[in-house]
Amino acid sequence: MVDKTEFHIDQNLKELTEHRTVSLPIACYETTIIHNVHGHIPLHWHDELQFVFVMQGEALFRVNQEEIGVPEGNGIFINSGSMHMAEDIEEGNVCKYICLNLSPQFILPAELYMKFVHPYVTATNVPYLLIRGDQSWGVKILQAIQVIKQNLRTQPVHYELDISAQLLTIWKQFISNGCLLEYDPNEIRRNQRMKGMLEWIHVHYAEPVKLKDIAKAGQLSRSETCRYFKQMLRTTPIHYVMEYRIRKSLELLQLPEMSITEIAYQVGFNSTSYYINQFGKIMNTTPLKFRREIELKRRVDMNG
Repeated sequence: MVDKTEFHIDQNLKELTEHRTVSLPIACYETTIIHNVHGHIPLHWHDELQFVFVMQGEALFRVNQEEIGVPEGNGIFINSGSMHMAEDIEEGNVCKYICLNLSPQFILPAELYMKFVHPYVTATNVPYLLIRGDQSWGVKILQAIQVIKQNLRTQPVHYELDISAQLLTIWKQFISNGCLLEYDPNEIRRNQRMKGMLEWIHVHYAEPVKLKDIAKAGQLSRSETCRYFKQMLRTTPIHYVMEYRIRKSLELLQLPEMSITEIAYQVGFNSTSYYINQFGKIMNTTPLKFRREIELKRRVDMNG
């Protein structure tokens, strides 16, 4: 099974990875957080449901406004549309997990989907659920994730049916041990505004960005915009812009034909020295060293 190391995200933070095999609308892969090109799993969201089983170390997930530590032997469910990211709980901790993404519509046939799946996908109080490895229902879910991973890897006869059966086990355990569902229109509106502001940033990040422009995209005052970012992303709007510019530059640094200066200006910096300075603060290295490390890793991968 391939270790996923890159996340391709559109201007609205939606992950572009197609979560499916040839015949099934699911994907199951191993991720070592520190091996990601960003050094962490960047903020993103997707339509698919996500079930995670932490095999090694401990991950710190941020889902919407909350931070959740998920230690080895435990897991987490992340709902459709929830903004999330992940990083190692602390420096030196190497976290590896299995990630299962699946289309909500694949869990049950249409006749049962509206009763047993749709209410959970649309609820505003279930952005995530911690799956505990010391509870019987959690153990059943985590075991099913591992069985699905094995079936996708070996593909025995009728493996699609076996996977379908495991998904039913996962979902039954999930809804049997969840909570009363809530549908808060204010929370829906908050998420829509937040995604609107992020989408504006991701379209205009290479231009001069002002707080008033971000606020206008979210139909908020400047003070409310700062409060949204502080509560939901644990940062300020301008610092988020800075981090996003650095993140976009990581992609360009993998193109050897582009100079550091060209990259700096293309992602919105007005000087190379300022770009290098901010890159160091966020990435704890220089753009040149990062480029060399990527090239070395690429050569190692090519040679086996």
